Amino acid sequence: MTRHPVKKSLSLVSIKAPKRDAASDNATIETLVKDILSDVRQRGDEAVRHYSERFDGAKLERFEVSEAEKKSALDALDPQTRADTEFAIENVRKFAEAQKATILPLEIESLPGLHLGHRVIPIETVGCYVPGGRYPILSAPVMTLVPAKVAGCDHIIACLPPNAHPAMIAGCHLSGADQIFRVGGAQAIAAMAYGTESIPAADKIVGPGNAYVNEAKRQVFGLVGIDQLAGPSEIFTLADETGNPEMIAVDLLAQAEHDVRTRVGLITTDRALAEATLKEIERQLVNLSTADVAGAAWRDYGEITVVPDEDTMARSLLARSQALSILTNVAGPITPYPQWQQDVIPEAYGSVHI
Repeated sequence: MTRHPVKKSLSLVSIKAPKRDAASDNATIETLVKDILSDVRQRGDEAVRHYSERFDGAKLERFEVSEAEKKSALDALDPQTRADTEFAIENVRKFAEAQKATILPLEIESLPGLHLGHRVIPIETVGCYVPGGRYPILSAPVMTLVPAKVAGCDHIIACLPPNAHPAMIAGCHLSGADQIFRVGGAQAIAAMAYGTESIPAADKIVGPGNAYVNEAKRQVFGLVGIDQLAGPSEIFTLADETGNPEMIAVDLLAQAEHDVRTRVGLITTDRALAEATLKEIERQLVNLSTADVAGAAWRDYGEITVVPDEDTMARSLLARSQALSILTNVAGPITPYPQWQQDVIPEAYGSVHI
């Protein structure tokens, strides 16, 4: 698809604009992460311990989760939570296996004696970053570790914050991690990129994280492979007059609570919906248990914009995010989608919900 950026126009109405600029804020993060990477590369485990205590308040002598600790985490797992986790693992495995079946080796003889092609070779060692320092995000290990297992990677490492809930350790174990380390943040990415006395170096690092994790992945790319720059979590909702302001507010705040730097927003063709959603977010924040994080993220990076029509909505450069939610009225069958949705769906989103 050819992108056609929306020109600045009075037809774009900002109901709520972000107070801070994420790109400008990243300058200090970039410098700090650079220092962390350099230090871990030089001092290994000693530097990892230093940053784990500095940023997570964790004094660690041993990073790796022992077999006894894995068993304890599994035994403590609520039976329903375990059943739900295993259900998710099985469904992700099925999809990953179906994906793998479409990725086939190729060889052709383009000219006599000239053979061209490709082979599908699993990565030897993959490092999976598993976020969950603030809250247990039980889907996180499933989404990265299970595909690595299906791909046939020889060695799968999981790193998660040292204060992560024991259920996260259980999730990593059930999802197929060969080794689990209690190391989070940029220091975890550094350890997996360079290797330390305790943590083996990976060939590729995958998984979402906060702004520091994201920046660390960006800086080590080249030395190791990465999946994408997917953090901190963010979602944009595209909606028309049929949108439900209460549900939109719930979706936005559910992402905003992940990190104080989370960028979330609504782009809509209906001003009444925009204003109602803003009021609903403010109402929900009053009683939200995670308001200290979600409220800060919404205040600094949240936005609501009204556009004149669906075509502008689809083409707006505002709507570039990790996850996209489309809440609009579709007349007739869901497929084929309206043209404006066909325009916006192929863009580089982590996921699209319609």
